[in-house]
Amino acid sequence: MQAWFAGRLPEDWFSEAATVEVDDDEILIVGTLPAATLAKTASDDERETAASARISGFREDTREQRMHIAEEAQSSFGRHVSWGARCDGTTSDFTVASVPVMTRLRIRERQVLDTLIDAGVARSRSEALAWCVRLVGSNEESWIADLRAAFEQVDAVRSRGPQSGPAS
Repeated sequence: MQAWFAGRLPEDWFSEAATVEVDDDEILIVGTLPAATLAKTASDDERETAASARISGFREDTREQRMHIAEEAQSSFGRHVSWGARCDGTTSDFTVASVPVMTRLRIRERQVLDTLIDAGVARSRSEALAWCVRLVGSNEESWIADLRAAFEQVDAVRSRGPQSGPAS
């Protein structure tokens, strides 16, 4: 899929190759936009404002073309296509899928979610669970990357599997 999007996305959209993240439900394409030219004395707030404006402009200016590419990809790959952009340290995902996930939680786990709701961190158990997943993802990013790399290694070894056929 990385190659398909690399070949399909217009060359002038991003300043480097877009990242393509894939799961069973969704394909997320995030590209890097060039930073706005600001005075050397620009504050961090001004840089963030400029980056957000650049991302917003990209989103509006490319909407029709992104929708067309997404339709092509969705029919080819059978997954929802979502988009995002990053610019000068600011990242924004848009048109992302919100996929329901079934889970069974015990009382102590539900109490954690309910505490987040009571504290105003989340409006529902679903939103609280998503908050928890994001928190673990950001705080344990290195460990999760190591797990993914280990699974890729297992898949590579499995694909080289035994060459001999079944015993006779």
